[in-house]
Amino acid sequence: MEFRIAVLAGDGIGPEVTAEGVRVLEAVGRRHGHTFRFQEGMVGGIAIDTHGVALPPETVRVARDSDAVLFGAVGGPKWDDPRAKVRPEDGILGIRKQLDLFANLRPVKVFPELIDASPLKPSVLQGVDFVVIRELTGGLYFGKPKRRWQTKRGLRRGIDAMAYTEEQITRVLRVGFELAHRRRKKLTSVDKANVLETSRLWRELAQEMTPEYPDVEVEHLLVDTVAMQLVRTPSRFDVIVTENTFGDILTDEAAVLAGSMGMLASASLAGVPVPHERAFGLYEPIHGSAPDIAGKGVANPMAMILSVALLLRYSLALEAEATAVEGAVTRALSDGYRCADIASEGDTPLGTREMADLIISLI
Repeated sequence: MEFRIAVLAGDGIGPEVTAEGVRVLEAVGRRHGHTFRFQEGMVGGIAIDTHGVALPPETVRVARDSDAVLFGAVGGPKWDDPRAKVRPEDGILGIRKQLDLFANLRPVKVFPELIDASPLKPSVLQGVDFVVIRELTGGLYFGKPKRRWQTKRGLRRGIDAMAYTEEQITRVLRVGFELAHRRRKKLTSVDKANVLETSRLWRELAQEMTPEYPDVEVEHLLVDTVAMQLVRTPSRFDVIVTENTFGDILTDEAAVLAGSMGMLASASLAGVPVPHERAFGLYEPIHGSAPDIAGKGVANPMAMILSVALLLRYSLALEAEATAVEGAVTRALSDGYRCADIASEGDTPLGTREMADLIISLI
């Protein structure tokens, strides 16, 4: 089969890890008889420098013409001025909105070989294997009004509105229910219903949908409770579903469980994932652009490679190929290979290309 993949490498270590993701797809193609056609597009800081905007129209066209998008990272100190009218992050926010990528999936699994890489006790990390689903196109990041101004007294003010529609909430809840139905049948719906109207609407809709999935156990927790439980008893979770801002914070907290952000993949989908069917999506590691190590060849490519596995599973419906890639990552870890971010004292860490070479040889 032939597939078209848009490659938006971005800034910092984005181009380095994205290049390895492309190589993994090429290896999968050779081994399983698929052809991948890659088309590149600019996004983030490099797009600002070249085109004056973080998301050029041509990049959106490239993404729309693809079966899936492989995304690196955006941002860096060069573009960090808070007064700037255009910021690299506008690129990722913009493409999520324009492609209607409403559901972000972040699997969080603690590999037994890396249990000592986390600052948490090994006993806390036993059996941790859950998915966080974050709503991506609503809430504070997109609500209106959103502006800054100066009062008559000369004081600066700012406002961001958290807004949600019933449709925005129910479709991401549907993703949560469907995944829980196919996993361990437990869904944790996260809100702040004690103080926020949008959260009260969220909880009400989640309760209304619950009878559609009689085999799924549903609990409703406040976001502050979940933040605490993620570091106290994270193994209690199976599928977590929540709104945009809460999900952004909780998923970064969850990265501590895996020992490094360099191990966590993500999928941003434009539809409900159904087995054996294809859903358009954008796939990226969650570690960001890491400008301090950019160009040094030491970035961990595993998060990107695991994102490639999600791309194969959700957007191309190639489950066997996805499982093969995940198995190769697991084998590399079990054989004792490490990158710098997950290395222990006495380890000789592999560089970005070396680790990718090893994983490719194990697919």
